[in-house]
Amino acid sequence: MSVKYESIVPWGRSFQEYVNMFNLTFDDLDKSILSCGDGPASFNSTMKKSGKTVVSIDPLYNLNRRTIEKKIEETYETVMGQTKYNEDKFVWSTVKDVEELGNIRMTSMREFLSDYETGKIENRYITAELPYLPFENNQFELALSSHFLFLYTENLSLDFHMNSIDEMLRVSEEVRIFPLLDMNAVPSIHLPYVVESLTKKGCKVEKIGVNYEFQKGGNSMLKITK
Repeated sequence: MSVKYESIVPWGRSFQEYVNMFNLTFDDLDKSILSCGDGPASFNSTMKKSGKTVVSIDPLYNLNRRTIEKKIEETYETVMGQTKYNEDKFVWSTVKDVEELGNIRMTSMREFLSDYETGKIENRYITAELPYLPFENNQFELALSSHFLFLYTENLSLDFHMNSIDEMLRVSEEVRIFPLLDMNAVPSIHLPYVVESLTKKGCKVEKIGVNYEFQKGGNSMLKITK
């Protein structure tokens, strides 16, 4: 069975997963960071508790806390069901089974929900979506995209990918994207063209191995610098 979602689903990951997915060093965490398509992840909340600030953008943030909570509840069964039927596409080492995965994800998303209303007031959660960002040129030092670009290859066109990455590069000095696989743990068909196009534009484009693998073979990120 293949994994397929008809639309982008709200699903959140933890601070430590972000650190591992993006090879974030202590120096990186002190940078001005924009995190795109964050959804209900706890990265922003944990950074705030550490005295650091991340600006997260997602169209989900147009909704109130209770509505997002309901969407997470609705999404939970869908995602867990898809994962259960496709267990062979994942690495069950750090996480032992689907049930434990669900508990980990819900813990992260509950942390997000507890921080959401305060974060909205503090402009840490901003309603926006790629490929259009409401920020100034070079406003950030680092822009991240987790489990959106490349992962949703079937949902998002090549033009969308290129326009989104160009926009992230407009507002930040460096872009990191994880994973480079689509929903079915296959390298995104958009990846070769994206790398070639960005290289021709004069960007430095690196595929870097990371200390994180849940999708089989999904242990690389794309690092793009202007």
